[in-house]
Amino acid sequence: MSDSRNISDILEDWDYDAQSIRARIVAGQNGEPDVLQMRVEMGLIQMAVDGRPDGYRPEGFATYLDFLLQEEITRGRDWELDDEYCVEVDREFMQFYQRRISWLSIKEYGRVVEDADHTLALMDFCKRHSPDDGWTIVHEQYRPFVLFHRTQAAAYQQLNDATPQAAIQCINDGLATIKSIFEEHDLEEHFDEDELVGQLREIRESLRNEYSVGKTLHEQLADAIASEQYERAAEIRDQLGQS
Repeated sequence: MSDSRNISDILEDWDYDAQSIRARIVAGQNGEPDVLQMRVEMGLIQMAVDGRPDGYRPEGFATYLDFLLQEEITRGRDWELDDEYCVEVDREFMQFYQRRISWLSIKEYGRVVEDADHTLALMDFCKRHSPDDGWTIVHEQYRPFVLFHRTQAAAYQQLNDATPQAAIQCINDGLATIKSIFEEHDLEEHFDEDELVGQLREIRESLRNEYSVGKTLHEQLADAIASEQYERAAEIRDQLGQS
């Protein structure tokens, strides 16, 4: 006998768009927590809003990263991930990516930052316990992309909660972090031409224009030091200390 629980009616009322991420928060049923849904081409993905997106508790822990951190304590820092661990790590990477882009699409910027921080922490763990350099590179190549999402979300959160100047400083901080990644891998000559770097700079200049914001104090300090205007730099440091 076929199952009558068909989701066609839901999908008919919520079109798929190949050009953008479509997500929404749906109230939980019968006292259950709310869930986050993302529309995909042949259906939808439903995710928990807290903890691990699939709602599963690996070995009783909130996330697989939490479980791995406990394993690290037991096994030591020289322990290497085997194939089974690597598969589960990748599963968690994908789940947090899907939830992160869903949060970003509905402008839940604080949630984006939280999930990006989880992914970055998982990347740090993988770097410490990777089975080989190739596996490390496969994951590290996405670090600037995760930082891009985090920087974008943090900036918009600051724009909502604080000031345009704070949002611009978030972007500058994010760009500095991404640049350090390029430098770590001897790729600094490609930094200025990177697409994600370009997008962050566009967002920054758009904020400057929209809110008529000049250079932030941190930017003025960097300019003063670069031009050897040390008295001016000292004045700006005093202003930063008072802010």
